[in-house]
Amino acid sequence: MDFITSNFAPIMFAGLIVFLLIGFPVAFSLGACGLFFGFIGIELGVLPASLMQALPLRLFGIMQNDTLLAVPFFTLMGLILERSGMAEDLLDTVGQVFGPMRGGLALAVVFVGALLAATTGVVAASVISMGLISLPIMLRYGYDRRLASGVIAASGTLAQIIPPSLVLIIMADQLGRSVGDMYKGAFIPGFMLMGLYALYVIALAIFKPARVPALPPEARIYREPNGSGGYQSLLVLTVLSTLVAVFLARHMADIHTWLEGKPVTSVPTDEKIVVAMCGGVFVAWVIAIFNKVTGMGLLSKLAERVTFVLIPPLLLIFLVLGTIFLGIATPTEGGAMGAVGALVMALVRGRMSYKLLTQALASTTKLASFVMFILIGATVFSLVFQGADGPRWVEHLLSDLPGGAVGFLILVNVMIFFLAFFLDYFELSFIVVPLLAPVAEKLGIDLIWFGVLLAVNMQTSFLHPPFGFALFFLRSVAPAKPYMDKVTQKITQPVTTMQIYWGAIPFVVIQLVMVGVLIAFPGLVTGNLDAKQTYDLDKVGAQMRDSLGAPPLDSMDSPATGSGSTSMPAPPADDLAPADDLAPADPVIGPSGAAAPAPAPAAAPEPASATTGRADPLAPAPAAGDGSGFSDDPMAAMKRSVPKAQ
Repeated sequence: MDFITSNFAPIMFAGLIVFLLIGFPVAFSLGACGLFFGFIGIELGVLPASLMQALPLRLFGIMQNDTLLAVPFFTLMGLILERSGMAEDLLDTVGQVFGPMRGGLALAVVFVGALLAATTGVVAASVISMGLISLPIMLRYGYDRRLASGVIAASGTLAQIIPPSLVLIIMADQLGRSVGDMYKGAFIPGFMLMGLYALYVIALAIFKPARVPALPPEARIYREPNGSGGYQSLLVLTVLSTLVAVFLARHMADIHTWLEGKPVTSVPTDEKIVVAMCGGVFVAWVIAIFNKVTGMGLLSKLAERVTFVLIPPLLLIFLVLGTIFLGIATPTEGGAMGAVGALVMALVRGRMSYKLLTQALASTTKLASFVMFILIGATVFSLVFQGADGPRWVEHLLSDLPGGAVGFLILVNVMIFFLAFFLDYFELSFIVVPLLAPVAEKLGIDLIWFGVLLAVNMQTSFLHPPFGFALFFLRSVAPAKPYMDKVTQKITQPVTTMQIYWGAIPFVVIQLVMVGVLIAFPGLVTGNLDAKQTYDLDKVGAQMRDSLGAPPLDSMDSPATGSGSTSMPAPPADDLAPADDLAPADPVIGPSGAAAPAPAPAAAPEPASATTGRADPLAPAPAAGDGSGFSDDPMAAMKRSVPKAQ
């Protein structure tokens, strides 16, 4: 029994693994393991009997968490867009743009995968859509089956890391951080990963062109009367939009200065990107509308098609992500606006129906219920695990690793990679992340960086066998038997499961390379975050004295001269202790920047420690002066209530 009581936490964790290996659903495995070990722990005296009384409050806290509402909102938005034909239009149009070059169809899949990720945030919707639309075209024109399968599955997983990602919402909730900050941190890494996919396709087009042939001329449907493809018009429109975007990005501070009426010297990078892209897209849209209304023929058929197909989803992206990045809306509000925007887009396109809406709502309800059940089970497990000092066991196990923080990050990412063979990202987020977050924070690791790093690593759970969900999604829509192509009227061979598996391996390697890049360069994540607020202690103290009408410190520290003045007693030495030795409360900063006066300390000082002769550091600081409960020195009171400047 002594062995069980002294090793209760690791035995409980091993019990959870046994529950999962038996084959029970994850949500019920977590809940059953928590209740089972909770009962045993109470009987053995390891846990107090009152521990389970906190469980109802925790469960009601889950139901009251507004942040989790973003999950069904973004899911509904993605499903409506996918089922209203947006993905089909995007793939068709972008495929026509890149088709004439080798590897163009694969590049179109990568770029459309990023767009679908930024509009849907759902891996299943992206993979299934591109598998149904792009895979037959790539097989028709001779693409390597492994490459075609791998690029579709990998591009679909971009929904894991590019906002509005569902896993980032869950990660932010588990780490206790803002969803908006998590989105900002993942913005650049997400598009860098997309760039690495594109570079891989380009490398294949250069060194192995037979695997990625170009689209034949007869398959290019957007042609001008003179026989040209209309790429000159599209290039001019793209250059013009880019110039507008670059101009806005470079002069964003000047624009803020003009709008706010006061000098603005710096603007966050994410705001520059969103606003600049919005301006460039708006210019292209205005030109396309003017050309269509007037019939002047300024744009080619291809340029006009690209503009009208790409602009609506891009505007939706700016509506959702832009408002979140700029602080106008919360992620939950952004998700709600995105769902409404998706409904409007489907109505405008004439593809909204009662059947489509009911199907999207049913799928959204299933996914949201799945997430909630896992979260409830994880809450039961974590309550008992924390009661058994499980976090302390994990901390002792991981905090003393060789290499410090870097060694911890390497070990954690290796562990996540292998756990992803058996668990999906929801299960990893609810089981593993709460155990690792306290250790990471103690080691000084920024939790936003940590969350984005784990999110990129969790993408591999969709791609590597035997349980890669993206592979199963693609397997469900890929041809399993020979079929006759409706365009070429030739028999096309099926795509085997092993071809899908082998095609995903290069992209798993690319994702692991991205994990290493983020460990080596954390600024890719933290550089987009808002700077932490710091306070100048001297300025705050001066503002406090001005607001209270107190004399300067010099006049209080030195004997007063002149008639009618009396010298003030020197404050006790304890009151002049550095702020680092105290346990200050959080500052309350008013609109003007001045800190609110600290509450009056207790009148009676606490007894001194028998060993040190100093007061208990956890007790309120003793009052100085005449014993009335008010300090003679406003600066000393201020030091007890305002943290030291960073």
